[in-house]
Amino acid sequence: MFVNGLIVLIRIVGAIFFGFIGLRTGQALAEGDTGLTRIIFWVAPPVGFTIFGAMATPLVLLPPIRKFQEWAQQIKPMQMVLGIFGLIAGLLVSALLTPWLVTLPGVGGFLAPLVMSFLLGTLGVAALVSREEEFAAFLGRYLPGLAKTGWGSRDIVIDTSAIIDGRITDVAQTGFLQGTLVVPRFVLDELRHIADSPDALRRNRGRRGLEVLGRLQKDAPIPIRVAEEDFEDARDVDAKLIRLAKKLNAPILTNDFNLNRIAELEDLKVLNVNELANAVKVVVLPGEEMAVRIIQEGKEMGQGVGFLDDGTMVVVEGGRRYLNEQLDVIVTRVLQTMAGRMIFAQPKGA
Repeated sequence: MFVNGLIVLIRIVGAIFFGFIGLRTGQALAEGDTGLTRIIFWVAPPVGFTIFGAMATPLVLLPPIRKFQEWAQQIKPMQMVLGIFGLIAGLLVSALLTPWLVTLPGVGGFLAPLVMSFLLGTLGVAALVSREEEFAAFLGRYLPGLAKTGWGSRDIVIDTSAIIDGRITDVAQTGFLQGTLVVPRFVLDELRHIADSPDALRRNRGRRGLEVLGRLQKDAPIPIRVAEEDFEDARDVDAKLIRLAKKLNAPILTNDFNLNRIAELEDLKVLNVNELANAVKVVVLPGEEMAVRIIQEGKEMGQGVGFLDDGTMVVVEGGRRYLNEQLDVIVTRVLQTMAGRMIFAQPKGA
């Protein structure tokens, strides 16, 4: 809709501009002529130039305008506003200095104001844009309603795996996530394809992801926006996520191990929910006591296995005979693995 309106506006501007040129051309050609020739010169050039302007102007102006729009979309609203204010401040200071600069002898009186305007305008933009985080913190502290709309917040690109996982809703509601959750359109399409899959497991995962997005949009205290950017030349969704994160200069929120590694190789920041879950698990030291319910047998002879509330596996030596019972145990050692943390213990008093 916006593109169609822009094309119409460009056609009108082009028709008026070239129509005026045609009118002046017709006036020049008709000078000194009379009768039918004069009428033709007054009518034909304006009409021809107007039609030419309406048809040709979009072909000439649309490509650079679209390039400019793509470039402008990479600039965050806060950066754009700060840059404009910085430019205005720099030009105002330059205007105050201009009466003294124009008194310089020779060509210096002409060039000095131009150079000073350029330098001070550039410095003003750089100075304010570099304080984006401070302005964002100010908005979040004193204008929370405005910050809720996404002004002054950083983008966080979310992956399909993190959406399906579902824990992101709880993390978002705690307030630890600061910024705007960006859900790419191609991630929504992938979720829709998964939800329509003939495989029951994949279909349930896709529907769960759509439900999680619904809860996020309804209950999360941070703004959510859908990014329409697509990269048709990218080979898969992970490659598109990398491209989008680079374009927005934003971290990727994911649970995908492979995407995590690729993003790190691309020098992108990654927010991994699994790493967050491991980081906030209760610290357990050898010698501490705890209560655990033995729910299954271990791999070794006589072992019983239980789990803490956060999902940490507890292997109890000699716990097999306490199957399906609540047991007080003493921690003997803690093992950290790539898959998570394992706690080894033995029955209290053993």
